[in-house]
Amino acid sequence: MGSRVICLDNLSTGVFENVEHLRGTKVFEFEKADVCTYSGKPKVDMVFHLASRPAPEDYQKHPVETALVNATGTDRMLDLARRNDARVFYASSSEAYGEAEVFPTPESYEGKVDPIGPRSSYEEGKRFGEALCKAYRDQHGLETRVARIFNSYGPRLRPDGLYGRVISRFILQAFRGISLTVYGDGKQTRSFCYVSDTIAAILKLMVLENPPFHTLNIGHPVETRIIDLANAVLAMTENTTQIAYRAFPAGDHKRRKPDIGRAERTLNWSPRVGLDEGLRKTFQSIVQHSTRQFGSHDSGDPNSRADIRSN
Repeated sequence: MGSRVICLDNLSTGVFENVEHLRGTKVFEFEKADVCTYSGKPKVDMVFHLASRPAPEDYQKHPVETALVNATGTDRMLDLARRNDARVFYASSSEAYGEAEVFPTPESYEGKVDPIGPRSSYEEGKRFGEALCKAYRDQHGLETRVARIFNSYGPRLRPDGLYGRVISRFILQAFRGISLTVYGDGKQTRSFCYVSDTIAAILKLMVLENPPFHTLNIGHPVETRIIDLANAVLAMTENTTQIAYRAFPAGDHKRRKPDIGRAERTLNWSPRVGLDEGLRKTFQSIVQHSTRQFGSHDSGDPNSRADIRSN
């Protein structure tokens, strides 16, 4: 797009390796900092606020930081945009719907969220972030764009430690010949959208002039059961590893299925990458990374460091 990008990250969940290939380029600048305390005054045309701890086992260990990055951090980014008369993208989440009861779930659905439940720091944090974006829009006329992003995946998704998501963790476990961990009976569903499709929708949303809405679902409309995802990974890797079932975690959600009609109509967008193709691309990336980092016959048990959650 011919843009110059300033990447702001405190690396609490991300890794610099993901942007290391951009080091030294004239159009990219990395700054290690926290959005909650950021005091820089760069001249910008657009602000993309995607900072947050997304993994349940991680944000439940850091609930204060998780809540504040969507409150204080969002306020800082909105104020930065206001001072620059810039346009803002805020990455909300399907978690803003809580335990949804309407499927496919439209943006008009107000959600069912427990404000003091085990996932509240993330769920209510995202909901407050949306409200703050609207407040800046109403009071200051700031151009804000809010997307409720459903499960995204792809290359560079961390498979290790506390930050691995279900797809990357399944792939890493299968690669290492370790049982795939499934919570409950595995019949809970998620909507998996490949990263290039998610990014395409975000960029289309940011260049849209005067959108007739405040929020937008971005995700894949196909529901996938977690047990089916596990079996697909095993089949793809031709692995005979078994599935290990564990108790369903408190506060986890049973279904995710977005209504993307608004995105289809206003952005002329719909996901192009199916789950099979996306899994293959993600598998290749994770295996290459793991081979470089651990060797091809690593026998370490990732379950000793972290479990998989269904999102």
